[in-house]
Amino acid sequence: MTGQPSTPDPTPDATTALRPRLPSPLQEVVDDRFARHGVRLLLKRDDLIHPQLIGNKWRKLAPNLRAAAGRPLLTFGGAYSNHLRATAAAGRLLGLPTIGVVRGQELADRPLNPSLARCTADGMRLHFVDRSTYRHKTDPATLAAVRRAADAGDAYVVPEGGSNSLAVRGCEELGAELRGRADVVAVACGTGGTLAGLAAGLAPGRRALGVPVLKGGFLEEEIRRLQHRAFGGPRGDWHLDDRFHFGGYARTTPELDAFAADFESRHALPVERLYVAKLLYGLVTLASEGAFPRGTTIAAVITGSPFPSEKPELP
Repeated sequence: MTGQPSTPDPTPDATTALRPRLPSPLQEVVDDRFARHGVRLLLKRDDLIHPQLIGNKWRKLAPNLRAAAGRPLLTFGGAYSNHLRATAAAGRLLGLPTIGVVRGQELADRPLNPSLARCTADGMRLHFVDRSTYRHKTDPATLAAVRRAADAGDAYVVPEGGSNSLAVRGCEELGAELRGRADVVAVACGTGGTLAGLAAGLAPGRRALGVPVLKGGFLEEEIRRLQHRAFGGPRGDWHLDDRFHFGGYARTTPELDAFAADFESRHALPVERLYVAKLLYGLVTLASEGAFPRGTTIAAVITGSPFPSEKPELP
């Protein structure tokens, strides 16, 4: 771990009350859009780890819950943040107070969307901030001001998306679970923590592919920073393909929605739109472009399931 502090010992709450299903199942699907190119597709069903701390949210939150050691949790996210929902659910299950700092002061005077309403139903206290403050949330002075305003001075801070050194090392186990099972492991990326850990856990000669769901081209630098903090330097063979964000986070198009509905019909798999649909669309496109040599086995990490009544935005 190159001088990094070790992950705190598990507490009974974090390991028994949440009862994760690990390792998550690996499911082969037969899809002619891959088979015609000699490519085999597996689905790494991280969406089945826990019914409320789904997928990479469990892998990233569990080590942070142990580190929190019973303190309140303060974390960050947008109006449709899966991470906020997962943190709120963890707080309810473990009896921990949770505070969610939400991007967009203007949202404070509007009815809560289903995602934020779920957070409050699970006991999370929401604190809305303007977008400028949110952009500077990692600045120590800004963070201290946010903590004071949210009356959360004693809270354990989990960053946006849950991505920090503990989370990256937690996601390393995802790569280890896939050793010897796939040549390429693909995952949709928000803040980059899952890909940073996944790549580190894969066997030599195997590679990780990240499909960013946000615009901006900032993620490569962020993943390198996360790996440096978690491991002291770069780990694994990974790269990004940023063509499949469909307008940015929480955005979709009729084309993507039709693709997701078709995949659901073909394989009886509910397809989450904000991350998973973009990942699968990207893999189908890459296969059609000949990006994978014949004989390649791809594992697509299914990091979530559809949230009821959630309506992503059209560009």
